[in-house]
Order: sequence, then structure tokens, then C-alpha cells
Amino acid sequence: MEVILLEDVKNVGKKGEVVKVNDGYGRNVLLKKKQAVEATGKNLNDLKLKKANDEKVAAENLAAAKELGKKIEQSEITIPIKVGEGGKSFGSVSSKEIAEEVKKQLGFDVDKKKVQLPDSIKTVGVHPVKIKLHQKVTAELKVNVIGK
Repeated sequence: MEVILLEDVKNVGKKGEVVKVNDGYGRNVLLKKKQAVEATGKNLNDLKLKKANDEKVAAENLAAAKELGKKIEQSEITIPIKVGEGGKSFGSVSSKEIAEEVKKQLGFDVDKKKVQLPDSIKTVGVHPVKIKLHQKVTAELKVNVIGK
């Protein structure tokens, strides 16, 4: 019996794959638990259309991420931090603060988890910060830290 898996099944296959299983296992386990549907002509066609649609959506997301990446790389944000004598800072600039300032100053909604900051920024000056927008797109934002 051939079935189309609706979710990942251990030792059988991944979601969306067409696999051949024993009739009893297919009917009594996979179909009953709604982990698979029978591989009929209609279901195979639906799977093909769904995969084509998923590829189209993925391509649109990649294009949007590239566009946003270009805008971010041309931009610069300014973040003030408290500075004492000798240019020593009180505190630091974290990825959360960078994400908030990007939203406030540039209008782009960036998740703080996507801001790749090896260490908190503790010095005044311009610092390049990588922002991972997509699996294949990483933009570099200039963060200008000034003392107040």
C-alpha cells in the first residue's frame, strides 16, 4: 500500500513523502492516527500542488528578505548609553535594545533572536552588527553608540 505521510513518522519517512508500507500497518496505524492518507490520484495531485505553492512562498520570502537586507545595510541606527569619565560606559547595548531601536528608528520589525551579537557592545563608536533575516540572507547594520 502506498501512502502520503502527513507528518514525520519514525522509521517510515518524512512529512510529504510517498512511501510504500504493509497494508495492515497502513490501514490500522497510519490512516487511523491520521498520520497519512492513501496515495490516490487526487491526493498525489494535491501534494504536487501544495509543494509548488510552498516553493513559491519560499521564493517570495527569500526575495523579501533580500530586499529588507539591502535597506538595512544602507541604514545606521544611533543608540545613546550613559558614559562616565574617560569614555567608560555604564552598562551595555544588547540585542534586545538593537531590535527595539531598529523598529523605532527604521520602522523594520526585527526579532531580537535574529540579531547576532557575539558580546554586548560596551564602547562608544560605530559597530557592525549582523542580522539574520532568512536562512540564506544576513544583513550587516551599522550601530552608532554615542555617550549621553
